[in-house]
Amino acid sequence: MNNDLEDELTSINSIYEENTLELVDGQNLLCILRPPTQKTIGIRLKFPDNYPDAPPSILGTESVGVEAPKGMGKRIIDMSRDILSRTFRLGEPCIFELIEELNNQLEIETDEAKSGPIDKHFEENLPNSNAIELGPEPPWSIGEPITEKKSIFLSRSVSVTSPEQAKSYLRHLLATDKKVARATHNITAWRIRGSDGTSFQDCDDDGETAAGGRMLHLLQLMDVWDVMVVVTRWYGGVKLGPDRFRIINNSARDALIAGGFTASSNTTAPAKKGKK
Repeated sequence: MNNDLEDELTSINSIYEENTLELVDGQNLLCILRPPTQKTIGIRLKFPDNYPDAPPSILGTESVGVEAPKGMGKRIIDMSRDILSRTFRLGEPCIFELIEELNNQLEIETDEAKSGPIDKHFEENLPNSNAIELGPEPPWSIGEPITEKKSIFLSRSVSVTSPEQAKSYLRHLLATDKKVARATHNITAWRIRGSDGTSFQDCDDDGETAAGGRMLHLLQLMDVWDVMVVVTRWYGGVKLGPDRFRIINNSARDALIAGGFTASSNTTAPAKKGKK
């Protein structure tokens, strides 16, 4: 089997559920794709021998469950072909991007079916009840996005004075930013120096094994305190290997500099505030 396709099968099925992308004919490189938001519908894909130097062909539906809305099978095939025609880039695996955009479009259609179309300007200015309950938006400082082999990394830093505040800020971010909440990983680390001489340090890999500990080690090396860093990663379908740890730490460092938490911050441009 094509090595790139084998890697993509492994990656897609580790990100989503097992058999999201299933190889059904290894000789002819035929696969079944089951979109996570419409698992009862199977899309038949035929990959060329030289994939990803050429795109897969979308042959049609393999199966459409009785639970699927009428006409949804054809709708998903049309959407998938359109997405593939717009997003495929020579030499780059494309199934992760196909799944993510297909999921986004299906979610939008589902929301509109439930509540009807909403005027865009009204929707953008509609108060978020979750945000009101969670309190005001944390004053995030945002680093520059980093793109590597279709994976995107975006970092945030914020001043915190207690572990409870750090956790509440993270909850606020995940509750109010849908794109961040759907990301593959949200890696966090914080260091807090308490008023009574105690200190608090913690981290969370969020599935990116060992990344949180490395990011916490970066905070220790930079000797920064009373700060939390969140690095969000959207996986692009291509494994980065150990190089991902360097990128995550570089992204975290950018957010620390943007927030003014390091000595070198004085020579940098002003921090970017707010969500991105």
